[in-house]
Amino acid sequence: MVPKKLTDRLSVSPQIALTDMKQIKSLGFGTIISNRPDGEGSDQPTFAEIQDAAKKAGLKAVHVPVTAGALTDDDVAAMQSAVTEADGRVLAFCRTGTRSATLWAINEGRDGTAVPTILQIGKQAGYDLSGAARRIAAGNGSASDTPDVTHDILIIGAGAAGIATAASLKARRADLDIAIIDPSEAHYYQPGWTLVGAGVFTPEQTARATAHLIPKGVEWIKAAVVAFEPEKNCVIVEGCRVIGYKRLIVAPGLKLDWHGVEGLTETLGRNGVTSNYRYDLAPYTWKLVQGLNSGRAVFSQPPMPIKCAGAPQKAMYLSADHWQRTGVLDKIDIEFRNAGAVLFGVKEYVPALMKYVERYGIDLKFNETLKSVDGAAKTAVFAVKDADGNVRDETVEFDMLHAVPPQTAPDFIRVSPIANEAGWVDVDQATLRHLKFDNIWALGDACGAPNAKTAAAARKQAPVVAHNIVADIDGGSAVAHYDGYGSCPLTVERGKIVLAEFGYGGKLLPSFPKWVIDGTKPSRAAWFLKEKMLPPIYWKAMLKGREYMAHPDTTG
Repeated sequence: MVPKKLTDRLSVSPQIALTDMKQIKSLGFGTIISNRPDGEGSDQPTFAEIQDAAKKAGLKAVHVPVTAGALTDDDVAAMQSAVTEADGRVLAFCRTGTRSATLWAINEGRDGTAVPTILQIGKQAGYDLSGAARRIAAGNGSASDTPDVTHDILIIGAGAAGIATAASLKARRADLDIAIIDPSEAHYYQPGWTLVGAGVFTPEQTARATAHLIPKGVEWIKAAVVAFEPEKNCVIVEGCRVIGYKRLIVAPGLKLDWHGVEGLTETLGRNGVTSNYRYDLAPYTWKLVQGLNSGRAVFSQPPMPIKCAGAPQKAMYLSADHWQRTGVLDKIDIEFRNAGAVLFGVKEYVPALMKYVERYGIDLKFNETLKSVDGAAKTAVFAVKDADGNVRDETVEFDMLHAVPPQTAPDFIRVSPIANEAGWVDVDQATLRHLKFDNIWALGDACGAPNAKTAAAARKQAPVVAHNIVADIDGGSAVAHYDGYGSCPLTVERGKIVLAEFGYGGKLLPSFPKWVIDGTKPSRAAWFLKEKMLPPIYWKAMLKGREYMAHPDTTG
């Protein structure tokens, strides 16, 4: 008998034995709640026997019997009353523990706890509660047995990947019934935040109203998804609204886990702590860079995968370039503390980057993960791993800290039936079709394909998904293939970029001949591309379904 903790007060377990009472008492529990009706199985003691054994061990025992598969609102209320009135910590049990966990989960939903949070707690305890998602989401209402509405194509996410795919689908079939689910009023051109942090762009240049970007003829459902029911071809959104689909596209982006670094959220935007990974913080980066004339500037990079793996060092190079131009570089110690083991994952670009590391006098440190920040004291703690795998903490003082948080798939993806073991949407890396549910596709940052998570990747993925879905509608096979293309314009100085373009396995996939742009060398042409050409290509082409230099490969 091993209790599974749900809260500090409540744990659950499978059927307990009469001989378990002393152990339960020794673990600090004061009350046992049985959720099994007597006689449910031949191997279970009666509640009277459990109550008697519990009393002898100094435990209180309560019976809240629940019939498997027929859990009622009265059952939930009775369970909550029993927990509230219990003595000390509570251990609830049934045959497997699932009924006990489900009773807790539904009550948590009524109390307003987010469904993904509830499902994640259940998952950590070893219980898959996704089958009860509708009941949990319903709160005090009733869960619908049928979808409120059904669309031919449902897209989750109105970011770069979601809108681009919707536009590409409409360009192919204007009459398609498409809806996009996303709660956000604002849409951001996130690749521009690097340049905001260097004073090249203003924040306003990187933002648009979502409503103005939704393709014509596409419905916008302004809500957040809380759970998936792929077997029923449905998703559940806030308020327990159930949306059905014939085909589903999952493109919600990823989660920036700011709380994954202790103390970071309390000091972001002040005390010299900033990050270009947030719209409202990128201007503070530029303010800090302009104001720093001496001291230590620390730039961190978390473990992979992350959104735009080159972004942490882009901020560093542009900052160093400013300090060099203003004559204070020799008074500033720059450190790049990277959780990874290499400067950049594709070796062909490293020599060019190393020249700038040497030029700016940057101290490279690998296998170091930002663990906590004390903004007031201007110190950060890094977990440092040595060659033998031993880890120690190192406290670092800073005058400026550019912090990049750890990143994961969104909570509602990680706890869903469509996720792989790592939490990302489980797809075929070429067709981007789900490996289990053949009417689901995924792209963008939440996609489980082993590609770089960049806007450039989404630009190439969107036509592939659109092409393959139309082929599927027509009864054909998925003939468009994504080659893993990603692009990382590494801003090594103001006016020059190392344009990294690569696919699966680190294969170089340049878009231009070398005489136009040699991506392995810094060039002004690549800077012109990023500053002047890519933003309008994003807003006026990619999000409009115009697939310039992004036509899907159908050669196999």
